[in-house]
Parts: sequence; structure tokens; C-alpha cells
Amino acid sequence: MPELHTILVANRGEIACRIIRTGKRLGHRMVAVYHHEDRLAPHVAMADQAIELQGAVPTAAYLDAAQIIAVAQQTGAVAIHPGYGFLSENAAFARAVSEAGLVFIGPDAESMRLMGDKLRSREFARAHGVPVAPSFEIEAGAPVQSFEAAAQAIGYPLLIKASAGGGGKGMRVVHDAAELGSAVPLAAGEASRYFGDGRIYAERLVPGPRHIEVQVLGDGQGGVLHLGERECSIQRRFQKIVEEAPSPGLSEALRQSIIASAVRLASAARYRNAGTVEFILGSDGVFYFLEMNTRLQVEHPVTECVWGVDLVALQIAVASGEALPSQTSLAPQGHAIEVRICAEEPERDFRPATGRIGLLREPSGEGVRLDSGIREGQSITPAFDSMLAKLIAHGRDREAARVRLIHALEQTALLGVASNIDYLGRVVAHPAFAAAGLHTGFVAEHAETLLAEAPPQQAALALAASALGSRDIRFMVHETPDTAARIGHWRN
Repeated sequence: MPELHTILVANRGEIACRIIRTGKRLGHRMVAVYHHEDRLAPHVAMADQAIELQGAVPTAAYLDAAQIIAVAQQTGAVAIHPGYGFLSENAAFARAVSEAGLVFIGPDAESMRLMGDKLRSREFARAHGVPVAPSFEIEAGAPVQSFEAAAQAIGYPLLIKASAGGGGKGMRVVHDAAELGSAVPLAAGEASRYFGDGRIYAERLVPGPRHIEVQVLGDGQGGVLHLGERECSIQRRFQKIVEEAPSPGLSEALRQSIIASAVRLASAARYRNAGTVEFILGSDGVFYFLEMNTRLQVEHPVTECVWGVDLVALQIAVASGEALPSQTSLAPQGHAIEVRICAEEPERDFRPATGRIGLLREPSGEGVRLDSGIREGQSITPAFDSMLAKLIAHGRDREAARVRLIHALEQTALLGVASNIDYLGRVVAHPAFAAAGLHTGFVAEHAETLLAEAPPQQAALALAASALGSRDIRFMVHETPDTAARIGHWRN
């Protein structure tokens, strides 16, 4: 293996910052790429070298595999770290990186093609004794009559899902046969738009499920290290917003059974580098394989806090040909909880928000970590995903971590763009969350108690003026027709 002296990060935002930080700590030269719209983003300033990507559409620039590989060669990079999202689970990109003589910091293309495809991975899991929920594939353009019998055999409700990708895209819940005909083309169309792959399938919807996932690292030869499980059941629109490790309330027997299934699957696939095996756990204690994410997960910091590791450093080590640590050399300590801070309006069905960050106040203290990709003065546009940062708290047990996280959220201020910071504080402080009453319908079940009443406008304007140290308090506290235009969308 070549020495990975220079690494290009094919990503942006908080994950690019996080990878660059570890790479520089380890002594690697770190190269960033950015679209013009991101020219003032923190990851650009953090890198040793930053190259602007060409392209009219910002997301398309970060998806331009040929351009990114050319930039890597131009800058002398010998490896590419894809982060998550964008090209991170694109097998063709992984292969192209290797064919260009570069090191892809992630699994090989064949493992990615096998495990990153939900349909193939489910068959593979079933063949290796990992439980899989009953399901059937839906052929593109097929009339609804052709799969009505399969739907009836499995039983409603069903969950229609995209074979490629994730993040809640291409997913539809179908409660009865009447909804099937309209849900299928919608799911297929969304899957095609987001992932360039319109294949979809339907599986039995497990009632009141929990989302449990296992962090694994493989050496590519069948050796697999696990770093325990994470609980990711608090979601909105199929997207996680709160994650924690370890998963609360699991019996030790169930925990070990889930972990053993994940390790067996990754070992059979001869998986290399970091990956996550995801499961759905029903209220009856029965779990099913959901999918494998062939990349670093957004929620990886909770595992790092509990297991005392740096997953990016381990990814680089594996890509460099180093051996995995022994399983017995690692042991979990305490509990960690993470929340995803997003530019969105929870009171408007989590609608993405835009604006310019006028004030950013970050929390501090023992056991508190903020992984951020934003700074004051930065514009938040609709060009990218709404996630801005992740706030993580680690404590001796779950309650200590939860209380620490509540305090950290109270210390966090973001003005200039609407965010879910206060909403996350209400989630973590909710009695049902404190009691570990977790399931993927938590947000919907407690919707009324989680949404706060809006403060009177005059009081809110005065509070914003005070927090900003007001350049011109007079126009901020006296409501005028152009108030919003002058101070921006400053909701906290």
C-alpha cells in the first residue's frame, strides 16, 4: 500500500471538516474541494489546499466523479475520502478511483455493489442466516395487478423503498390496496431522481419498530471488528435526528444476537473498511436486517465517544493496509447521545430554511462535542441538505449524557436562519425520551407536546436584537413592513 501522505476529501460541510481535522492531526496533507457557493465554508479554510469545482449546479459539482479524480491527481493526492452522501456509496466511483491509481478510503467496489444494493444485500443476508422481513420486488412500470397478490400475501401495511440510496428518499407507507397504485410510481420517481436508480421493493412494515444499527470495520479478508450498536429510532420523515449508543433497554442476549448477525454478514461479504449494518427491531423483540450502509455514518461520533476511538483514523489505517485492532483491546464506556442541528422549521412540518448566519454561539464543557460545518456570516441556501452540525454529549450513563445534552442545547445559539435547536431540546427533555420509550413513530406520537407556541413577535424581535448586540436596535424592536427583509430569518 502507498503511504497516504495526501488525502482529498470529496465532500463538504461538517463531515469534510471532521475528516480534515483527523487527517491533519495524523500528519496527512488534506485537500478540499468546493463549489463556488461554498467558497466561504469552514472546510475550505481548514484544508491545506482547496480547489474549486466547476459546475452550474452545486450538488452536481460534488457528484462529478471525473472532475474530482482529476483534482486529486492535479494536487498530488494519493487517496480520496468520500465522507457520507454524494459519491460515498457509488460503486462506479470507487472503481474509478482505484483504476486511476488512487486509494479509495472505504470498501471496494464489489462489496459496495453487493451490500449497497438493498435487494442484493437482502438476498445475501438471507443466505447467511440473517433474518430478513418478508418482501417482494416491484418491476419498473409493471401494472399494480401484477404485484397485488404478493402484497396481500405479505399483508398491509407495507413500506415501499428504493433499492439504492437512503435518507427517506423513495419511501412510501402503503396502508391498503387502494394506496398501492399511486404510491409505487411516486416512490420509483423519487428513487430515480435522487439515486439515478428507479428500482423499488416493498416489505412488511413492522409496527412500532426501533431502528438499531451495528458499527463494523472489516479487513477485506473476512476479519471483522464491531464497535457495538446504536439506537437511531427518533426520526422525522424517515430521517434520523437523534442517535445514541448503546441502545437502551436491550437485553444482553438480544444485543449480542444483533451484533453477531452484523459481524456474520460483514465477514461473509469480506467487507473492508467502515460500514454499518442496520436492523429493524419490532415490539415483539424480533429483529430484521434492513440494509448495510457502505460508508461512515452521520451518527458515528456517539460510537467514538463510547468506545474511545477515532473512526476516521481507523478508516485511514485500514486503507493504508494496517491490521484492525483486536476486539478484546476495546471496551465501551458510558453513554453518548447525538442530535442533528438542521436549518428547518419544525412548526412547519420541518420545512428546510434558508438565510445568513448572523450569530453562532457554540456550547462548551466536559463531555460535549460539536461537529460543525458553519460559521458566522455564512449563507445557508437550498442547494444542499439542511443539516448544519451535530451536537454530542457523553456521560457515565444515559441520564448523565441526556442532562448534559440538554444543557449544551441551551447554550447553543444560531440566529439568522431558522433551526431545530429548541425542538431538539424538547425531544431530549421529553419524559418519554427520558424513559427510553423509543420507536420510529416517536415524533408523530408526541407531535403536539414537542411543538412550542411561537413567542409574541415584539418580544422575539427584542430578544434577537439583544443577542446580536444590535447594530440598530431601533428598527429591530419596532415592527415595520420591511423588518424581515432587513434582519433576515433569525429564528432560534
